Amino acid sequence: MTVVLDPADWQPLQEAHASRVDALLADHLDRRRRGEKHPVEDFLFTYYPTRPKQLRVWHPGPGVGLRGAQSYEAKRGYLYADDVARLDPAEVTRRADSIAWIGKLLSATASRQPQFGCFGLHEWAMVFRSDEIRHDWPLRLGAEGTDQVVKSSKIACSHFDAFRFFTTPARPLNILQPTRESQPALEQGGCLHANMDLYKWSTKLMPFTPSSLLLDCFELAKDIRTLDMRASPYDFATLGYSPVEIETPAGKAQYAAAQRTFADRARPLRQQLADLCDQLLQGV
Repeated sequence: MTVVLDPADWQPLQEAHASRVDALLADHLDRRRRGEKHPVEDFLFTYYPTRPKQLRVWHPGPGVGLRGAQSYEAKRGYLYADDVARLDPAEVTRRADSIAWIGKLLSATASRQPQFGCFGLHEWAMVFRSDEIRHDWPLRLGAEGTDQVVKSSKIACSHFDAFRFFTTPARPLNILQPTRESQPALEQGGCLHANMDLYKWSTKLMPFTPSSLLLDCFELAKDIRTLDMRASPYDFATLGYSPVEIETPAGKAQYAAAQRTFADRARPLRQQLADLCDQLLQGV
């Protein structure tokens, strides 16, 4: 059943969404206009493919029709008939396999006990015994000090899209060997990257994802990225980022505490996305 909103009801929601996006992206867009790069914040627009212009499009989500929204006639995934824009069921059918895979991954991750003992060492393993610095930024402990932290630590990365960037010498040091095929069996809710990726899954489910949920996932990813880089081997002090010194007991405790906070924030967002997948597939 579809609830149809009149322009007086849906246009303020659309405007509020645009204002929220503009506030979230203001710094990034200002830097882009000046041609400046940022090693921490640009990640959400280089690693993830969704562009700012796409984020600014408001989507109400399933079960909502928009009266008088003729501009949605040209947007992929919508039908416009009888002066009402609605999500197109044929688009759900076409993408059913992808929606089912995302839903399976999200539900499997949610069912697993979160782990908080990785201490962000994935970033360190990406530069272990390497002459190349991924972010073109100085290492806080230097190459030798960074390698020593990796060699003296237990590496327990469960996230394939982090593990695939490990250097060749670092790969055997990981107690897990994640693959794309094993992703649903290994991902867990304590992992920063698994929680950051909620933003990725919310974008891959567009236009079905309600935009309020999409931006909640974006804000979570933005905050997680900051911790991810503060705990990395890079020295971002000149950008105003104090390090989380995971090579020390105090730094490990600080990282794990932040990890738990992000896991708590991610849990309801992951459930909402999993429920969205189920809702969509039930209509196929």
